[in-house]
Order: sequence, then structure tokens, then C-alpha cells
Amino acid sequence: MRRVPVPLVLVCGALLLLTSCGWSRADAGDEGRMPGAPTGVTAQAGSATSVHVMWNAVPDDTGIRSYEVYRDGTNAAEVPGSQRMVDVVRLRPSTRYVFTVRARDRAGRLGPPSRPVAARTPARAAADRSAPTRPETPTGRTDGSRAVRLSWGASHDDRGVVSYDIQQGGTRIHSVGGDSTSAVVTGLRPGTRYVFTVRARDAADNLSPASAPVRLTTPGTDDGRATAPTGFTAATHRADGAYYLDLSWDPPGTDGVITQYAIRLDGTSATSLEWGGTPPRGRAHYSFYLGRTAGEEHRVRLRARLPDGTWGGWSPERTVTTGR
Repeated sequence: MRRVPVPLVLVCGALLLLTSCGWSRADAGDEGRMPGAPTGVTAQAGSATSVHVMWNAVPDDTGIRSYEVYRDGTNAAEVPGSQRMVDVVRLRPSTRYVFTVRARDRAGRLGPPSRPVAARTPARAAADRSAPTRPETPTGRTDGSRAVRLSWGASHDDRGVVSYDIQQGGTRIHSVGGDSTSAVVTGLRPGTRYVFTVRARDAADNLSPASAPVRLTTPGTDDGRATAPTGFTAATHRADGAYYLDLSWDPPGTDGVITQYAIRLDGTSATSLEWGGTPPRGRAHYSFYLGRTAGEEHRVRLRARLPDGTWGGWSPERTVTTGR
């Protein structure tokens, strides 16, 4: 009878065990551990065909490159690592969906899924053009230097209120379900003045008028330096007989995505840059027309509109001269 080399079998078994556990040399290297599962995941129907999903940021040694949102096990959306909310759209009315979120780090490793959360889209309201009434008597108070608590009177709608949008400076920064009349808004800046309003949304995506404003100032101080773009550079180039200003910068580190910048040229507002969709990842670049005269000196700086709806700090000012 032929003898099986036992030591070889044991070694192969060990290799199979390591493989089944997903272990690799890269996982044990200097890149650190794979990202953990996102926590604090919530899913709330925003209309008959959309659900608003939010989650907490995942800390990671190498940084989070992106988040992937899964609907019933299928990848439904992917957002940059700076973003912690997304609207999953093109859904079916009167349908229950289950959502999970996974984080992908800069090394490309995909972490485990969050705990599943369910949301049901309401029935579509046929030919519904009637918006909900505006939320009444909003009030608020600060909760430390980075959060506020808001409450308001319920809106009314002939088909029912599905959700409430909390806006700051005209920018939606939070959403809660239609059965809620309060919210805790986090991720704010110390020593900053905010103006919050609330709008109700029905199943047909009709939006109510904005509530009366709630004006709050978070305690503490913030000199703006932590919210200013970094690595800001400016140069000029000539094309077709004209000079253009070329800007480059790294977006400020914030909990959320930045889509808008204000650019100041020679002490006055020059232009506003706004990405219609998801902004490019990493370093940003932008160019605009200066004129046709050589030897003109210009001073330029920029700042970002932050995810909380406020303007961040200004970048350092740069000086350029056309034709040099």
C-alpha cells in the first residue's frame, strides 16, 4: 500500500486554511489592516423612487478612498471617501430595500459590510403637484461646539410627508423621515454662525416652502485655517494670443464632499467654480481667462463651500504676472 507523505498534507492544509481566511503578505505589510465596517448607517425614503443613506466615517491607517453602497446585495452607488451620504435613486415605489455600506481604502482593499438597514419607498402619488405645507415654529440649540439639535412643527400634505430636509445656507446637509420632527446635525465648526431651515418632501418629490430660519452660533473658536485649501499654486500660460490663470490645490479635509469654490482676484470676487456632479478626486485644477496684456500682475486666492453650508478659510494669496 502506498504511503501518503503526511508532512506534505499538513503543509497544504495549512496553506488552504490561510487562503480561506483571506490572508496575504500584503495584508501583513506596512499598509496596515483593511478598513472596518461603517457604523451608524441609516436609510430613509426620500420619495417614491429614492432612499437617502447616511453613515459615519470609517477611521483607517491609510485613508478611505471611497464608500460603496449596496442595495439588496447589488452595488448601487459609490462616493468619494470624504462623503458620508448619498441618494440611491431609480427605485420602485412601494418596495422594501435593504442597504449596506462598505469602505475601500487607498490600497484598494474593500472592508466588510455594515449592518443591514431597511427602508420602504412609499406608493407613487399619481399626478400629485401639491407640495406639503411649510414646517412651523422651528427651534434649536447647540450641543457642544460641533452639533446642534433642531425641532419643528409637522408639515401637512394631502398624500403624506415622506421626509424632511435640513438646509444650512441653502445647502441640504441632513434628512430625516417624515414621522420625525427633530434632528441632530453633526460635523459643524466651532465658533461658527449657522442659519438652518427645514423643508418637507412628499412621495412625488414636491418640496414645501422653507421654514422660518433658526440662527445658532456654535461655541468655541475657529480661525479657518483647518478649512482652507492647501498646496495652493498659481501660474499663467498663453494660448491664441491670450493669457490664462492656472490654479491647483488640495481640497480641505472635511467630513463630506466639496463641490463649490469662490475665487478672489485682485481683492474682488472673480468667479465661482462648481462641479455639477461628483468632483474629481485628489488635487483640483482650474483655469480661466485673464486678458491679452503681458506684464500684468495679479493676486489670487480661493476658499471652499463646506459640506455644512458655510464658507471655509481662504487659501494663501499667490501673485502671478502674465507673460512670465
